[in-house]
Amino acid sequence: MRKRIVGPHRAQQGGQSDERWLDLEQIATVEVTSEDPRFPIESALVSDDGPGWRASHGGEQQIRIIFDQPVSVHRMQLRFHETGRERTQEFVLRWSSESARSEAEIVRQQWNFSPTGSTTEIEHYLVDLDGVSVLELAIRPDLHRQDAVATLASWRLG
Repeated sequence: MRKRIVGPHRAQQGGQSDERWLDLEQIATVEVTSEDPRFPIESALVSDDGPGWRASHGGEQQIRIIFDQPVSVHRMQLRFHETGRERTQEFVLRWSSESARSEAEIVRQQWNFSPTGSTTEIEHYLVDLDGVSVLELAIRPDLHRQDAVATLASWRLG
C-alpha cells in the first residue's frame, strides 16, 4: 500500500463478503495526517484482524484515499472501537471527483462512546457515487477534549 503522512498543515483544509470490497492496496494511495507506527492505516483499510489505525497525537485527523483512476462507490462500512474512556466523537465523510473543484459531504455523524455501555460504532452507508477520485474521512475524536487521539478499526468500500 502506498501512503503519505502529510502532517498538521494538511489537516486544516454490511454483512457481505470481503470479496466485494475494493482492493485499496492495488488502486489507491492513502494520506494520513499522523500515524502511530504500532497502528498503521493499512490495518484499518486492508485487514480485519489487525489493530486498526491510531493517530500519533491528539486532535482532528484526516484520512484521504486517492484513487489512481476514478471509481464508483456504492457502499461503505466504518467501524470505530473505544473501550478506554468516555468521549463524543464526530466524523465527516467527503468525496470529490476529477471534474469537481470542491468536496461534497456525504455524512456527518456523532457517537457517544462509554466503557460501560457503547464501545463500538459500526456505520453502513449505501451511496451512488460515480467518478470518485478522492474520499476523505475527518475525525474529531472528542468534541470536549483536544488531546483525545483518533482511532479507526476499519473502513471498507464497495
